[in-house]
Amino acid sequence: MIKTAPFLFAILVLSIYACKNNDDDYDASGTFEADEIIVSSEANGRIIQLDINEGSQLKEGEIVGYVDSLQLYLKRKQLQANIRAIESRRPDISSQVAALQQQIATAKTEKTRIENLLKSNAANQKQLDDINAQIAVLQKQLDAQKSTLEISTKGISEDGSVLAVQIAQLDDQLLKCRITSPIEGTVLVKYAEAGEVTAQGKPLFKIANTGKMTLRAYVTADQLSKLKLGQSVKVYSDFGKDESKEYNGIITWISDKSEFTPKTVQTRDERANLVYAVKVDVKNDGYLKIGMYGNFKLTMDN
Repeated sequence: MIKTAPFLFAILVLSIYACKNNDDDYDASGTFEADEIIVSSEANGRIIQLDINEGSQLKEGEIVGYVDSLQLYLKRKQLQANIRAIESRRPDISSQVAALQQQIATAKTEKTRIENLLKSNAANQKQLDDINAQIAVLQKQLDAQKSTLEISTKGISEDGSVLAVQIAQLDDQLLKCRITSPIEGTVLVKYAEAGEVTAQGKPLFKIANTGKMTLRAYVTADQLSKLKLGQSVKVYSDFGKDESKEYNGIITWISDKSEFTPKTVQTRDERANLVYAVKVDVKNDGYLKIGMYGNFKLTMDN
């Protein structure tokens, strides 16, 4: 038993040295974050329904609740009734000018008869002149009546268009009474409950797309020259107690300004005062959490 002690001690030293070397292999360290969105109310009124809880998984565009919209609905019904009332006053041009058109047609028939009689000297020129004058007067009356009816119709159409725009505005307000999820993700915080009165801009819940996580890490100026957008890296999650998991990541953002090293982050060169922030997108398998520590290192083909 005594002879085995030096052997066990050697294994322990090698293990500690290997762990230290593995830590040094990382090119940068940081924390995981996700795209978070605070969903606010777009309407004023009492929250009738809000079917979400913290941790709920929502789909993009999913309706999760409603804000009271009764008054908007009743106002919309009133505008629709006003439009119907306006449309009922729309004149029937064809029926209202039918009598004058018939008089003109009769006068033209009489003109043809007089012209035939005039050829046989059975009528005089005055009769023909009188009928032509009568036709001209009737035609002017017809044109005037058509113009009046068309102006009236145009005014009714414009009045209806104004109300139609107001209905479209109400439709938009009614649509905003629906509480929907803007993205597919997980509800992080719920700020309101059904029965509460809300207002435009008041937060209702916070949601994040946890299906894609971002490792925000920091690199030194020396490392910056080795990085580029779209570059593949290996990401390692830090579960604590020397537990980690490897993921494939893509560099999607590199800061163009240096900053002082955050206190919670250790860079490869701890003596460096100024570092550059880097974002690495990672597909989440469900184990990565917001705020979890992680590391990355460049792959061999970079």
